[in-house]
Amino acid sequence: MLRKTTILVLLLSLLSTAALLANGSRDSGTEDKGKLVFYAGLQEDHAAMIAEEFEAEFGIETEFVRMSSGEILARLKAEKDNMTASVWYGGPVDGIVAANEEGIIEPYVSPEAVNIREGFKDPKGIWTGIYIGYLGFVGNRTILKEKGLEMPTSWADFLKPEFNQEIVVAHPGSSGTAYTMLATLVQMMGEDEAMEYFKKFSPQVRQYTKSGTAPGRMAGLGETTVGITFLHDAIKYKKEGYEDIVISAPLEGTGYEIGGVALLKNGPDQENGKKFIDWVLTKEVQEMGKTVGSFQFLTNKAAMPPEEAMPIKDTKLIDYDFQWAGENKKRLVERFSIETSTTAPTE
Repeated sequence: MLRKTTILVLLLSLLSTAALLANGSRDSGTEDKGKLVFYAGLQEDHAAMIAEEFEAEFGIETEFVRMSSGEILARLKAEKDNMTASVWYGGPVDGIVAANEEGIIEPYVSPEAVNIREGFKDPKGIWTGIYIGYLGFVGNRTILKEKGLEMPTSWADFLKPEFNQEIVVAHPGSSGTAYTMLATLVQMMGEDEAMEYFKKFSPQVRQYTKSGTAPGRMAGLGETTVGITFLHDAIKYKKEGYEDIVISAPLEGTGYEIGGVALLKNGPDQENGKKFIDWVLTKEVQEMGKTVGSFQFLTNKAAMPPEEAMPIKDTKLIDYDFQWAGENKKRLVERFSIETSTTAPTE
């Protein structure tokens, strides 16, 4: 009888110890909350800030890989059956639409989507907008003056002889920024006329870069006379100290991006991905962008746009069709590459 009693006491003691350890683990917050990996199509400092803030707020280990939109799409197609990331964050939604055509996107309508302005979210939850950026021109004031050139204010200006080999722009095969340029001119001119334009434009280009942000930095450094980029990136570089930067927008109209966020199909951490999407759509998180020099207009109804963006708020915009642009991306990039005899840079 004594032996049975002793065994019973030992069992109760072990159970009590296990319960205490479990409670202690919960109290100390050491339970495993999983992980989140997202692919970022916006500036690296913005992505790093968001990853750090999300991890700090939710205790979820967070990592990101920054790539241009074309690279993200290529990576996702390669990983389709073995996804590494759970979220696509930032960069033009044309790329997300193209990814959806490949069966890579998991529709998700966030509870926070009700706070996003109409026209800046897909009703089926393929993507939800987080910011708006205007496509435009960037130049170096000193070089323009030295060469006796006026800052371009029209798409036609880039075809003038004086701009031969003075232009830097990304390639639409690798860059969402450059694809916005391609889709903009196709929508403005018609496809055949736009391709005729690009056949004349391409010999004027000194360098096709991989990333759409590169022309702005190169203009600031005096490495090019003019370039084509999203204007908020040029504003960022000017604010960082590249004082020779000047910007303009085409008078006949320009396209724009909706930077989006989307859930990836078969991502490894779907619930954390949804939590991340809910969080980045909030007013507070959207307004964090300006702290790292992201000066886009914002999609949350209550979010205040950065003051730095106000000088370009009256830019003339075309009625840009994001759905069409995404669905036709592969075909248009292929035709552009053939017509201009160019390929997307890999380095």
